Amino acid sequence: MAIYARISQDRTGEELGVTRQLEDCRAEAQRRGWQVADEYVDDDISAYSGKKRPQYERMLTDIAEGRRDGVIVWHMDRLHRRPVELERFVDTCTAAGVRDVVTLSGDVDLVHGDGLLMARLLAAVAANESDSKRRRGARKALEIAQSGRPAMGGPRPFGFQDDRVSHHPTEAPIIAELAARALAGETLTSLASWLQETGVKTVAGKEWRTNTLRTQLTSPRMWGMRVHQGQIIGPAQWEPIITPEQGERLRRLLLDPARRTNRSARRYLLSGLLVCGKCGNRMHSAPRYDTRRYGCRTGPDFGGCGGVYIYAEMLEQFITEAVLLRLDSPAMDQALTEDGIDHDQLRTLADTIDTQKRRLDDLATMWADGEISKEEWRTARNRIEAKLKDARSRFDRLNRRDAVTEYIGQGQQLQEVWKSLNLSRQVAIVKAVLNSVTILPATHLGRHGLDHDRVVPDWRQ
Repeated sequence: MAIYARISQDRTGEELGVTRQLEDCRAEAQRRGWQVADEYVDDDISAYSGKKRPQYERMLTDIAEGRRDGVIVWHMDRLHRRPVELERFVDTCTAAGVRDVVTLSGDVDLVHGDGLLMARLLAAVAANESDSKRRRGARKALEIAQSGRPAMGGPRPFGFQDDRVSHHPTEAPIIAELAARALAGETLTSLASWLQETGVKTVAGKEWRTNTLRTQLTSPRMWGMRVHQGQIIGPAQWEPIITPEQGERLRRLLLDPARRTNRSARRYLLSGLLVCGKCGNRMHSAPRYDTRRYGCRTGPDFGGCGGVYIYAEMLEQFITEAVLLRLDSPAMDQALTEDGIDHDQLRTLADTIDTQKRRLDDLATMWADGEISKEEWRTARNRIEAKLKDARSRFDRLNRRDAVTEYIGQGQQLQEVWKSLNLSRQVAIVKAVLNSVTILPATHLGRHGLDHDRVVPDWRQ
């Protein structure tokens, strides 16, 4: 004989617990003089949801293979709340010759017409009750969302206390710092590594991963918005941890599919910033033996002149010192004061990026449907991609300009901790201040040390 018990997710405490169900079913088996071979328990799984119930499936297998000759259950709705599941249960029991299906309110006859009709009616009533309960729950959840109140199910969000409204005294400042550093150009990999190094865990006590961190930083909850079923409903009742402007910029930055995620680890501080003073081409890492260098490299993947090289270590030290001095300079502070960040322009550029991406999708559909030729598709695509590239470039420039404000006046403090910062954060700080650095050809071959006259920085204004 088999005993089956189930309880669905119970936040109200009104469900009859599994322990009580089992006790009552054992007593019924003892009263009838039946031997219980096994107990099958599915805890916190609804019979209506359609989710697989492992213990229920194991019981059906045992019945089908002739290892069980009957079932005791507290009530039929513990077995089924969906008519389709009842029919499967009936077919399995009929094929195995199992006739004893017992509830605490009486036996269930699955062989004769009246008993089977009653079982089907009970299953239909249970299904309707579950559907009504689900609809009431969904409506209640929507009302809570529309009022801006938090959803109380599941673990608390990182950055908030158990009431889901009050800021967590240590986690909320961490989110604010992560947001500022991400907007300043630091990678998610770098930020996740920093969290691990400092011993900061997720709410579940696990190490941070880049995907988890991306979800955290792009959640509208962080800037005081209520989300319901993936859609922003409106303002929430809690105070934001970051500003709405920061939140929108983070979503643009971190959710853009054009962002490269398969780049190899950076080893050079100034990669992408150096320009050859001889031909104007970008300079790349060009190590020689064990010595790190930058060079204007030739070849199909580079296209440079091959005429300008410079040792990396001394150049990086010189540029770092110049950047940190620049951060403390009155000129930098004055430039930002006189020319503030235009957040309206940022939003306009973000809308332009979205529009151009939709046009690319529409264009691909037109070509797939045969509405335009391949040549027409190629011509239109090139124009749209050019506009998209320009909008992204302008958006990134404004974004980086806004990020500079975090570092203004912090040059001396950064100098003291510079070597302890990871490379990604160092790069973010340098790029926040510097457009590029032109490296002029060497005039004294074989000269030791760095010739400062060869280095021409182009500062962000």
